[in-house]
Amino acid sequence: MPQRRSSKHSKKPLQVHNSNQADLSAWRKRGTVNPEKSVQNRRSLSDQKNDSKQDSLEEALSYFEKVQNRVSLKKSEVLQKHLSTVESIALQRGLPPEGFDVLLDVVLSGKLADTVNTRILKSLVPASVIPESSVVSSVSWLCVSKCSSNIQLLFLRWLITMFDFIDRKEQVHALYGIFFSFLNDEKLCPYICHLLYLLTRKENVKPFRVRRLLDLQSKMGMQPYLQALLSLYKLYCPELVSIALPRKVKTYFKNSDGLWKAAINAVRQRNQANSPVSRPLFLDTAQPQSRKRKWNAQLIIPASSANMQNLVVDSKKNCVDSYSTNESFPVERLQTFPQLLRNIHRLEFPSQMGSVLANPLLLHYMNCIKDESVYLRLYYWMGQTLQEECTWCVVDNNQYEEEFKGFLETVYKAECFLQEGFSSCEEFLYRSLPLWDGVSCRSQVLRLVSWIPLSTFSEMKSQLCDPLAQLFFTSSLYFKCSIIESLKELLQNWLNWHMVHLDSESDSQFCSLDTTLSGLVNGVAELVQFVGQISTAALQLEKNHTFLLYFILDFYETVCDMYLKYKLPLLIMPPAGVFYAALLSMDSVNLNQLCYIMYRYRTNLIAAKESEQNKKKLQQFKFSSQTYQEYNQYIIAMVGCLWTSTAFQKDNHPQGIRLDDELLEKTGVQEYRNSFNIVYHPALMCYAVDFLQQAWPDDTTFNFSLIKGKKWNWYLKYLYARGLEGLKLFIESSINRVSKASQSKAEN
Repeated sequence: MPQRRSSKHSKKPLQVHNSNQADLSAWRKRGTVNPEKSVQNRRSLSDQKNDSKQDSLEEALSYFEKVQNRVSLKKSEVLQKHLSTVESIALQRGLPPEGFDVLLDVVLSGKLADTVNTRILKSLVPASVIPESSVVSSVSWLCVSKCSSNIQLLFLRWLITMFDFIDRKEQVHALYGIFFSFLNDEKLCPYICHLLYLLTRKENVKPFRVRRLLDLQSKMGMQPYLQALLSLYKLYCPELVSIALPRKVKTYFKNSDGLWKAAINAVRQRNQANSPVSRPLFLDTAQPQSRKRKWNAQLIIPASSANMQNLVVDSKKNCVDSYSTNESFPVERLQTFPQLLRNIHRLEFPSQMGSVLANPLLLHYMNCIKDESVYLRLYYWMGQTLQEECTWCVVDNNQYEEEFKGFLETVYKAECFLQEGFSSCEEFLYRSLPLWDGVSCRSQVLRLVSWIPLSTFSEMKSQLCDPLAQLFFTSSLYFKCSIIESLKELLQNWLNWHMVHLDSESDSQFCSLDTTLSGLVNGVAELVQFVGQISTAALQLEKNHTFLLYFILDFYETVCDMYLKYKLPLLIMPPAGVFYAALLSMDSVNLNQLCYIMYRYRTNLIAAKESEQNKKKLQQFKFSSQTYQEYNQYIIAMVGCLWTSTAFQKDNHPQGIRLDDELLEKTGVQEYRNSFNIVYHPALMCYAVDFLQQAWPDDTTFNFSLIKGKKWNWYLKYLYARGLEGLKLFIESSINRVSKASQSKAEN
């Protein structure tokens, strides 16, 4: 049995905040308070309280160290007193490092009843760090089974929760085989797997351990905690684990910190000013994260006392070539980019992978070194945190919405940095969107939607698109615009991903997604069609609102250039409900957008046609004749409206604006044929009026029929000068011959 350290140690006053109360006795005697004497008095009172509590804690530790036989809690006032002392001090400010050796020994040695041991374990909240020797001693007690199975299980839960508070972990890593032997206990197995998941390194993966896990899986079934450990083993040594494991990241382990979370948060708040983590160790050095909630605390790399000493020593050493040693390099010592380059193959990541999210250096590492174990650990931690702390899934979390927003923002920024979405965020969105009210953390959630990894659209439709559509149709105009914008960014991220991996199909991430070009084409096509459907319905609901139409056309500006700009063999025309709403819009911005979009469609279709004709071999993808046919129908309608004034007669689209002359005459509109050309169009009429005022300042009749012949060409130049670049590109490309014929005829 390891030797226990004596609880007799030099007194270290526990850190507390000074009282802000005035010295009332001085006020009563003199009527005024001397500031200097008041501060001294407060300090002396604080020191007295600290000394008193320190003495009480030392007395309690001494009692628990010397206790030998079982003592009844109900009959022993001394035990009740010392137990209450440990509980109160632990929950107020945490226990000092030297207290854990004594308390863990008395709990796991079975000297006291389970009721007392449970209360002590629940009180083991550190003020700073937990000595590694205390954990090693505890494991030795665990091996001799002096305590009950319930206490063993509770100890493992405590060890998992406090893992990052252990000052060193080399000796704990050396106990890997001992922990592995406890897998035989079916009750302890889930927590042992969780602990092994945190401890596993590549050198721990052995064939006999893989065989043991496979035997357990055949005996117990596909348990998520066994899958987690096997997945990690397979990442380190794929040649040893040949079975297929689920690709989707699940919630592998149950939450273990429920008993200690509130106490840890309370202690952190009290000791925040005197935290053992120095300011330079905060990952977000410009603005330290809030430490009220678990995820914010885990965005900070835990720094032990030993590592702090190493930091001081390292600052005094000269920089040397770190490749000459095989020692691991703790990430809390990583401060600069050159330091990252020197130690990039020796980094030892913390078990709580949340600390990676806000650290640019570690994100650089993830971007450069495709370490699947790092991704797996990060996905596990993030999935657990998102599930437990979601403010609209867990009722008690409503008060922490602002902090949850900050956490989601940190996740989003990390995705932008890595230029790829996290699968754990995808799982979170699929689970939580059906419960989302569309209000809580709106902008953060929609930003995360834009980084959902490319997958089969059938899964996305039921778990993402359907919940979004329900919110879309029942929400405000601005929420509809936000969803369209988010889906546009999602499409752009998919297309950018395709561009990056177009020439690097051997990339590990590409292979892991198991996404073929046909799968990408099908997924993008279904997403575009989904946006087209909800856009058509939304325009009807919002009466073709200009603001909504702008966001919809902005989406199709990306769609119309997928072939040339993103090298994706796919083009999808906008639905008639979007096209005609833009063509007949009363806003010149929307009309100009539509003209630019149709110009880009023409450019892409011509390039695709030329490519098909030039390549003799059979191509995998060809644009369907329906795409060309639909484009031609739209062009006939646009030219008929804007130029030839024949849209009502020649528009042949099934949902077009073709009308009989008899019906048009009944409207009583004069010159109805010209109603939508570039002079009379409602979106351009303000320009025509201004042009007439400049050309004929004395004419107040606003005779639009004057704009013809040379004046027509002058009017075109006037429109181009007003920034209608899309209209210019469309007319010069699609109406080029008509324009030249009109110009030569007018000049003759």
